[in-house]
Amino acid sequence: MSWVLVLIYSLAALGLTVYGLNILLTAGLYWKKKDEAIETPALTQVPRVTVQLPIYNELYVVERLIDAAAALDWQRDQLQIQVLDDSDDETTPIAQARVDYYRKRGIDMALYRRNDRAGFKAGALAAGLARATGEYLAIFDADFVPPIDFLKKTIPHFLSQPNLGLVQTRWGHLNTTYSPLTRAEALALDGHFVVEQTARSRNGLFFNFNGTAGVWRRACIEQSGGWQGDTLSEDLDLSYRAQMGGWKFLFLPDVVSPAELPPQIHAYKRQQFRWAKGSTQVLIKLGARVLTMPGLAPFKRIEGLLHLSGYLMNPLMLLALLALVPLMALDTQFPDVMIYFSFAMLGPVVMYALAQRALYHADWSLRLRYFVVLLLLGTGIAMNNSIAVLAAITRRGNTFRRTPKFSVERENDSWNSKRYALPMSWEVIGEGALSVYAFIGVVIAWQHHLYWTLPYLILYSASFAFVGSLSLWHARPARSEISDFKFQIAD
Repeated sequence: MSWVLVLIYSLAALGLTVYGLNILLTAGLYWKKKDEAIETPALTQVPRVTVQLPIYNELYVVERLIDAAAALDWQRDQLQIQVLDDSDDETTPIAQARVDYYRKRGIDMALYRRNDRAGFKAGALAAGLARATGEYLAIFDADFVPPIDFLKKTIPHFLSQPNLGLVQTRWGHLNTTYSPLTRAEALALDGHFVVEQTARSRNGLFFNFNGTAGVWRRACIEQSGGWQGDTLSEDLDLSYRAQMGGWKFLFLPDVVSPAELPPQIHAYKRQQFRWAKGSTQVLIKLGARVLTMPGLAPFKRIEGLLHLSGYLMNPLMLLALLALVPLMALDTQFPDVMIYFSFAMLGPVVMYALAQRALYHADWSLRLRYFVVLLLLGTGIAMNNSIAVLAAITRRGNTFRRTPKFSVERENDSWNSKRYALPMSWEVIGEGALSVYAFIGVVIAWQHHLYWTLPYLILYSASFAFVGSLSLWHARPARSEISDFKFQIAD
């Protein structure tokens, strides 16, 4: 039996090493191309643009979204705004009132509703596309506030590149300093956009539309098979189909569309669950095509597969932990492969440091101190994401569970008394159990003098305890005198 555990542990640890080293490689690719300037071409014509705003129960942010869309600087007779509303609460009358307000002021804006939520967001976008009059389609989720010059900074690239199918912009943050949780989330997203998206875009690798804050060429969507609702990551799915069809994508790191970060750990878990399940579904759907597509460079092929399968790191982390503890207890001789993983751990540190240094010259090192929170969060959410990956592999369910938004921007704003606050779910029990399990491993490692395992086991124990405890705290009843998780790391 022990040899099975050795095999599981070794494969899991080696798999984590591959992903970690690939992050380090991505950081190197970013460094190689980071100084390449992308000039915005002259706007030689003003094509018709459709702005799509897919919403579902966005009571607190829908007005902010519609106002931002209406403020976009574009020739009015060449702009159409679609509010694609699948809501079943008071969001609809609020949105309709705002749409009516702008229609009276001469803006081509309309609210569209469907009879059901078939296909979820993909279905809403497809229904909107059927009524769209624009040659280009800009998409914004409900928590985004696009800058007024968004279209003037993105559309000109399409006019100068006929084979350009998508322009993706960088996500900014409306509430970075709200809590350590939002600071950690901002750190993670900055690393993804500044380093990973830049590296992939500028080195000719597959990268994806992030679901919002981007512009599509209509012909690209239609010729690539359109929006399809068979995965929860319709954005990633269409992105790969389009790029495999020969369309080019462009990422603009200097065009920033700010959005609200989830202030509640349950909302963040839900977001990550959807991303993990959706990405794995796309891997199952398109992975074989990436692997066998004729004429694709081997390096691009491998990077595409690593990109699509990134969330597999979560079950690999769990497998490594579950196998390691009994192996130590049994005094089994097994390879110290986690030592090699130590080198791979440099990848995330380097990536996040590069991103913060690029964005915040004055205080980047202070911001990077929240990496410890991100490390605990990223490890502690492994169970949540592993369940999502398993659900994708077993093809269990396909419900699109939205990430609730609360219009939380300032530090004194509250979310826990608002309607969309989520209750605690059962996985907190598993997180507590995994924390105890890892702590037992700490004791065993100390007794057996396996000191090289201690940093990993302590991290596992602390991370699951952190996420589980925060889940309990964020599930408490609203209390006016109790603020959210608000400590700050000392300067």
